[in-house]
Amino acid sequence: MKVMAFNGSPRKKKWNTVTLLKNALKGAASVGAETELIQLYDLKFSGCISCFSCKRIRRKEDGVCAVQDDLTSVLDRVKHTDALIIGTPVYYGTESASTRAFIERLCFPYNKYAKDMTTLFPRHIKTALIYTMNISENMIEAMGYNRHFELTRTTFERHFGACEQLLSTDTLQFSNYDKYESERFDKEAKAKRNAEVFPLDCKRAFELGVRLAN
Repeated sequence: MKVMAFNGSPRKKKWNTVTLLKNALKGAASVGAETELIQLYDLKFSGCISCFSCKRIRRKEDGVCAVQDDLTSVLDRVKHTDALIIGTPVYYGTESASTRAFIERLCFPYNKYAKDMTTLFPRHIKTALIYTMNISENMIEAMGYNRHFELTRTTFERHFGACEQLLSTDTLQFSNYDKYESERFDKEAKAKRNAEVFPLDCKRAFELGVRLAN
């Protein structure tokens, strides 16, 4: 069993998104899975360039993006994995730029332009999306985040198979709020939530990894 995780946060060594991803991979490894964590911000790549090579009638192979960059070998390995986890912070209501570019390149080659919207991915695999965000849980629907999260989730479900989400809300942004313009935030409340709630999110991520690997 192979589980690939992708960190779409520029904070690559610690902080919220990568911490949850590492916990998910620990969960997968605990039941025997082989795991890999890929840092998207370490790679040089673009989003889809609308060349439509993946839609040509006489293409050599299905599900291949023609763009050659650091993502090429990664996308090739995705074909042989058994589960995918994508983690991203939420910037202005959506995934980070690198995450969004990755999703475009990952999904579009498998998006067959057929009436039944058949996927070209060769088999069904489990997938998961982990979102970290500064807003509280009760603001997600009011700000419309839930609609975008669900659109991405159903895209993965259509292309690859069952997809679940883990939402980590009201996360800590800074180690020291006094160093940054942050008067709109209650730093004591943020620290308290990080100490009490974020460990529970890490536990949920671990359990998610177990489910994916099983």
